[in-house]
Amino acid sequence: MISQEKPKLAIIGTVGLPAKYGGFESLVEQLVIHLADHYDMTVYCSGKFYLKNERIPEWRGAKLKYIPLNANGFQSIPYDMISIVHAAFRSDILLILGVSGCILLPFVKFFTRKRCFVNIDGIEWKRNKWKTIIKTFLRYSEIQAVEVSEVVVTDNEVIKKYLKATYDYDSYLIEYGGDQAFPVEVKSNDVKQYDFLKGKYAFSVCRIEPENHIHVLTDAMSRQNELPLVIVGNWNNSEYGRQLRQQYSSFSHIHLLDPIYEKGALNLLRSNCYLYLHGHSAGGTNPSLVEAMNLELPILAYDVGYNRETTEDEAMYFSDAQGLLHIINDMTDDRACKIAKSMKAIATRRYTWEVIARKYDNMMR
Repeated sequence: MISQEKPKLAIIGTVGLPAKYGGFESLVEQLVIHLADHYDMTVYCSGKFYLKNERIPEWRGAKLKYIPLNANGFQSIPYDMISIVHAAFRSDILLILGVSGCILLPFVKFFTRKRCFVNIDGIEWKRNKWKTIIKTFLRYSEIQAVEVSEVVVTDNEVIKKYLKATYDYDSYLIEYGGDQAFPVEVKSNDVKQYDFLKGKYAFSVCRIEPENHIHVLTDAMSRQNELPLVIVGNWNNSEYGRQLRQQYSSFSHIHLLDPIYEKGALNLLRSNCYLYLHGHSAGGTNPSLVEAMNLELPILAYDVGYNRETTEDEAMYFSDAQGLLHIINDMTDDRACKIAKSMKAIATRRYTWEVIARKYDNMMR
């Protein structure tokens, strides 16, 4: 009996594997873990992010292909385009995360029979960080993704409604899992390293960008000194981050930590916080949010439709520093516990990777 050859699947548009923290990277990691037995997988990785001594040829059965560009910022456009061209000659299925390179999809479909699936992430062209010419390019790439790909995936009902209203297109809704996040018990040595672990504190982990409203979180928390604030992020990657770090470095109860890539260390800090602050305003179903929900944390989220839909209106919401400060000042232990339990119940029902991976598998088959 001849065994059936596994379909060749290329995953394009992420920093790569092994995953640090980042939404698409966590998604790819979990797809490899759950689907490597079903597909011959190749994941495209940033050669700028993974230095030569960090590069490995494969991870959990998936082959890793390194492209010598950054996967984020302006370079994400040529990074994705080069990855798409390379994959078009070597794979049967292209799973493209983000629209940066989707301007090439008409050519891929014209010259090959490759099947292309696109997760458009958020409404990328509307993000404030892009200049007008880049916004125009990304809007056109979004149109190509909708018109040419087999299926467009959206990760949030708000984005699904946007595609329906804008293009009369019914997208395939697949959210994110968050059950890979696990609680870590505080030990005495941990308190020596992070003294805030001995009491209550507020916590956030994210890319340090204006659309994640780090300035709102720090402004609000600087106006009180009873509850420490801990934020983990890439402060040195932008002028915005460097200025915030300098501005709030004199506040003894505000801890602005560099990126923590080791999952146990990151989970130690977030799983033991009293409140989880989520300032994201762009994207869709933010992975860091559903991870916090799986950890049964009380969520205080920036008031946009994405976050309300993800948390089913069961979290607390703020739109400015004064609003956030008001919520924190009025928070009680009973209220925090009630929010946390609601978040966990929603996450168990909607945001587990076994369910998410099965949806991707069914879609691609």
